[in-house]
Amino acid sequence: MGHDEYDPWGTAALVAFYFVLIALLWVFMYFVEFLGRVSVIG
Repeated sequence: MGHDEYDPWGTAALVAFYFVLIALLWVFMYFVEFLGRVSVIG
């Protein structure tokens, strides 16, 4: 991979996107399991 093909901002954005996605899913599961006992289906 050449130097011109490497996009540090794109890589950082992708890593940040995955981090936020995992954090949101973790918070959602935390609320479902411990606080609300909310049924996702019904």
